[in-house]
Amino acid sequence: MANRTDFETFVATRSRPLLKAAWLLTGDWQLAEDLLQTALAKAYLAWGRIQGGGTEDAYVRRVLMTTYVTWWRRHWRGEQPTDLVFEVQDLEDSYGGVDLRQVVMAALAQLPRRQRAVVVLRYYCDLSEADTADSLSCSVGTVKSQAAKGLAKLRDSGLAASIEEGRTR
Repeated sequence: MANRTDFETFVATRSRPLLKAAWLLTGDWQLAEDLLQTALAKAYLAWGRIQGGGTEDAYVRRVLMTTYVTWWRRHWRGEQPTDLVFEVQDLEDSYGGVDLRQVVMAALAQLPRRQRAVVVLRYYCDLSEADTADSLSCSVGTVKSQAAKGLAKLRDSGLAASIEEGRTR
């Protein structure tokens, strides 16, 4: 059962940043948890193929993004009960920076799904243009144009002014 142990280790070490990325995409903690759970379930099924090459994180991010982008087509995102229950980790959220997170989420919510996915992958997950294009199954040129349009919208939304205002208080 080395595969299961390796997967559990991966989940324990990478869930928090992946959950934050999912939250930035969805804007809702419960939807983010559902999105991450769905992505991890899909990754578990493919774990034997993806494990060991150092691409596990990239694979799960790609599943996370493609699942997010296609969710709008689904009318029902119900849960399917299983007998297996994983331990819940305490994802303690401190109160510092709550205002900043709300401003960022409000600004991200104004972006179309594709621009939002590109901005989160490029600037939160710190992926290169090529890795972002690979994660979203598009060209590097599309990533560049979507990032430029998304950043322009964020600038126009007054996000930078809100951040600076929060720092000077």
